[in-house]
Amino acid sequence: MLTIFLIFLTGFTGTIFLKVFKKRKLFFLASFLNQQRYQLSRVLVAVGIVTFVFFMVAYPGATYIGAVNGLKAWWNIVFPSLLPFFIASELLINLGVVHFMGVLLEPVMRPLFNVPGTGSFVMAIGYTSGYPVGAMITARLRLQRLCTRIEGERLLVFTNNSSPLFMLVAVAAGMFHNPSLGPLIVFSHYLANLTLGFCLRYYGRKDPETIALPKPSRGNIIINAWREMNRVQRQENRPLGKIVSEAVSSAVNNLLSIGGFIIFFSVIIKLLTYTGWISFFARAMGVFLLPLGFEPAVLPAIASGLFEVTIGTKMVSETIAPLSQQLMAVAMILAWSGFSIHAQAASMIAKTDLRLAPYVFGRLAHALLAAFYTYLLFGPLNVLIKSFVQPVTTPFNCLERSLSLWLNLPLCGYISASFLIALFILFLTLLFLSYLLHLCLRAKIN
Repeated sequence: MLTIFLIFLTGFTGTIFLKVFKKRKLFFLASFLNQQRYQLSRVLVAVGIVTFVFFMVAYPGATYIGAVNGLKAWWNIVFPSLLPFFIASELLINLGVVHFMGVLLEPVMRPLFNVPGTGSFVMAIGYTSGYPVGAMITARLRLQRLCTRIEGERLLVFTNNSSPLFMLVAVAAGMFHNPSLGPLIVFSHYLANLTLGFCLRYYGRKDPETIALPKPSRGNIIINAWREMNRVQRQENRPLGKIVSEAVSSAVNNLLSIGGFIIFFSVIIKLLTYTGWISFFARAMGVFLLPLGFEPAVLPAIASGLFEVTIGTKMVSETIAPLSQQLMAVAMILAWSGFSIHAQAASMIAKTDLRLAPYVFGRLAHALLAAFYTYLLFGPLNVLIKSFVQPVTTPFNCLERSLSLWLNLPLCGYISASFLIALFILFLTLLFLSYLLHLCLRAKIN
């Protein structure tokens, strides 16, 4: 009986569709839906907010606990780790360092990732400081017409990473109490994102938009980059004190906005947990993850990581599951970064024409790649790491009590300095390759 009803319904729908199509009303129907899409989306958002307020009133205790947890995560981890990079990135953009790196590394970034040389600055800051700094600087480049929309979307996908400080200190040492796991987490995370960036060079290859870049002269590439930086500095009319003051003000305002997102999504996670929706999402994800061998205990943590990365990774570290599955779950959560980071990235690019959909699909691809690389590298890389890195737990005793980077500023500074030194060595290597390519091009022209 049900089959007959479905056949009848399909035939009736098809008949109506053909009649509408013959009368050429389909175009007007699509136009009407497109015009009403904005209003419908606003109505749905209003309904969602009313529902959220209702659950806040119904569960005041859960709301308070979620807000406190979000505030602690922001103040103890996000604020001390991101504030220096926010200020530094603002100063470097205003002082023309972006233009300097753009001219210098154009011969390297273009063939590798199909982005302008200015993308090297986004990549350096994004890989050092973590999300959402990459999105913020990409939006600044787009507003200043230093990249096309397609190039900005490529940069947005593979430069919005997790912070190495967060992965090494907060996740490996603070949550897992095992610093030797840090290099494995960092390596799989960055390797997956670099793979994604290399594949994205084919995205939007027929981009009709072009950016008028300064024509490179036949002189030394370093001198040309220096001249470009001086040109930008001459156009900057503000005094240095005002530049620094506005950079600090902008950094604090951005961090306050990020804190609001973290607290908001922390409350959402707590309410979803109390109302049983996290368990529902976990069971839904289990349809795909359980056949792959994941333990059921990991699924609620991954479901929480869909919304907020810090809470999700902490829940994974507290589950009773094999270490390999815990690390794969952490790799997926860090790569996906949660709806909280997605909302932060959306707020950063709101004033531009950059689309969020490629970024969301890129996060999903990054999560799958990071889990795959963690699965492949857990065995051999873990043995290699243990032979060179001895687990040291004494400096992290305070992290076991409280996940706060404020309590470990000297240690965090040491890790940040080591990462910056490695990044500087990588920059010198790219500089050398860029200079060789420049010499080869000059020889070919002559």
